[in-house]
Amino acid sequence: MSGAPLKVMVAAGEVSGDMYGGALVRALRARFPGREIEVRGMGGDALRAEGAKLLYHTDALGAMGLVEVVARLRFFRKALADMVALAAAWRPDLLVTLDYYSFNVALAERVRALGVRTAHYISPKVWVWRRGRVRRVARAFDLLLCIFPFEPALYAGTGLRAVYVGHPLVEQAAATRAEPPAALPWGPGRRVAILPGSRAGEIRALLPIFLEAARRVEAALGGEVSFVLPAPTPRMRALAGSILARHPGPGRLAVVEGRARHVLAQAGAAMIASGTATLEACLMDCPAVLAYRVSLPTELVARLVTLRAAFRWAGLVNIVAGRLAMPELLQRDCTAANAARLTLAFLGDTPARRELLEAYAQVRGRLGPPGATGRAAEALAGLLGA
Repeated sequence: MSGAPLKVMVAAGEVSGDMYGGALVRALRARFPGREIEVRGMGGDALRAEGAKLLYHTDALGAMGLVEVVARLRFFRKALADMVALAAAWRPDLLVTLDYYSFNVALAERVRALGVRTAHYISPKVWVWRRGRVRRVARAFDLLLCIFPFEPALYAGTGLRAVYVGHPLVEQAAATRAEPPAALPWGPGRRVAILPGSRAGEIRALLPIFLEAARRVEAALGGEVSFVLPAPTPRMRALAGSILARHPGPGRLAVVEGRARHVLAQAGAAMIASGTATLEACLMDCPAVLAYRVSLPTELVARLVTLRAAFRWAGLVNIVAGRLAMPELLQRDCTAANAARLTLAFLGDTPARRELLEAYAQVRGRLGPPGATGRAAEALAGLLGA
């Protein structure tokens, strides 16, 4: 190894950000052959596999909704203080934050004040929520890596370098499709994937609904159907198991660890929590029903905020498509009866299935070509070399 190690601090608070972060660190190492890159911060199993030393794991960081976050405010304040202290003591060459907007923008503001260069991967959804966030983002970061082609224009005139690199899921989905089919525990008949989210709160709120919906689908098909639930981490798999012990599922339900894209590639339909997994369903051509449910106070705040939003949909597929293509079951509409009805409409050669698959093709065309992670790493290498 030649030269002093490059010190990269990372901050990923959710499974998707950790997944992107692990791939980004790997690509960044390829840009600096023969030079050691030390990685510290917070993340999950993917970053840890790339040698990152973690203060906090994503399993402890996931929280959904206003009430849930407020209840854990002391924890998040401590995590923020610990991360700032790490930056002050370690003096990294670069801080890379991944999604997880509220925490990461506060972290970047404090770390940048220490004289550390800052970059953010996966642009915050300012175009969904508050346009006023643009100015705060511009003050917090030296570089913003955008995954949708319309995002850089939102930062015009702010002084922030915003670079469109494309969506990293495109290359990951292509890699999954290129692999031999995974051996998964499907039974005979139709196949349905169940993805109740990557955070504990999401799984607790949605999995019982999905399980009842699965029983309804099973009854409608005379038992000729099986279900697979890909849990994102061992801890979330254990949580799913504890919920299954209290809420009986359909006759043929298997829980596997990871491999969500493999499951979606083989499923005829899916029930999915709103989030990154909806894009994965699109990229794997699996018709899906989007569902989400939060507490009443969180819903009321969200309704006020979205009065000024640029879009009126929760799902990324619908936002990119510019219309309601993937069904959305939110709050009171998020019932087992609705989820079962819409799932059944996707099983078989139906008009609903054909229309959604056509929308998927349009969305894939707007997500950019493969290679987003490499382009993001190249931009970070330029920032490190500046």
